[in-house]
Amino acid sequence: MTERSLQVTYRKGRAFSAYLHLSHRASEKSARTAPSPDGLLVVDYAADGRPLGIEITSPLAVTLERLNRLLADLGEPPLAEQEYRPVRAA
Repeated sequence: MTERSLQVTYRKGRAFSAYLHLSHRASEKSARTAPSPDGLLVVDYAADGRPLGIEITSPLAVTLERLNRLLADLGEPPLAEQEYRPVRAA
């Protein structure tokens, strides 16, 4: 089982991209993706329609509140401020 975790990629000391892995079976793969209207968030879905993860294409432009609204829309619990802190750390 893959637990929820945030992976941040840095370039020149700043957050360049991030991916929020949502809880799912490790063997599950993305069957489709759906970008948000602004293109800042992209959701990966399993074949049965459950969300597997969220790509944050421009982490410095995405607020925690924006991400948590999407998580609520997906039926996922919100991300705590300390969990999102690595995006703002650099």
